[in-house]
Amino acid sequence: MLVACESSGTVRDAFIRAGHDAMSCDLLPTDVPGPHYQGDVFDVIDYPWDLMIGHPPCTHLSVSGSRHFAAKKLDGRQQAGVSFFMRLIRQSAHIQMVAIENPVCIMSSLYRKPDQIIQPWQFGHGETKATCLWLKGLPLLQPTNIVEGREARIHRMPPFPDRWKERSKTFHGIADAMASQWGSPAQMEIAA
Repeated sequence: MLVACESSGTVRDAFIRAGHDAMSCDLLPTDVPGPHYQGDVFDVIDYPWDLMIGHPPCTHLSVSGSRHFAAKKLDGRQQAGVSFFMRLIRQSAHIQMVAIENPVCIMSSLYRKPDQIIQPWQFGHGETKATCLWLKGLPLLQPTNIVEGREARIHRMPPFPDRWKERSKTFHGIADAMASQWGSPAQMEIAA
């Protein structure tokens, strides 16, 4: 399985722990050792993957940055973000199971409504971060550990050089749920 646009290795490693052959891919090097292609996802997307989880960059798409939309439209950053998102959708058409993950963003109106919106507190983390999932060949992700606490830690992070990278990491509980639910032998058979 391919984890597109992931340098943290969080989702990749959750699938590896669950017994799958998984590789992450990103322009950045991986944060932790493991199977990782450092380069353009479109270099490796045509391989016959069974499953792809894509995390296209959200910097110019997320509604949390809507106050900057006018400038991003003017200089083309938003259009480039939309084009990358849609190219990832189109070029993954041959993959039977696909999940595209992004925060609440303009793709809900430009592409289609997400199949599901999940929160970290549904998967063992007492935080809020609405995350949209556009799914193909996969069931909705079922909550695994609903916990108290609704802290907006990610939203309130102070400015620092790698803030964007820290904000983009997938929570471990969500990654484990993806691996156990979408990587199960029964799910693989359904998709085949």
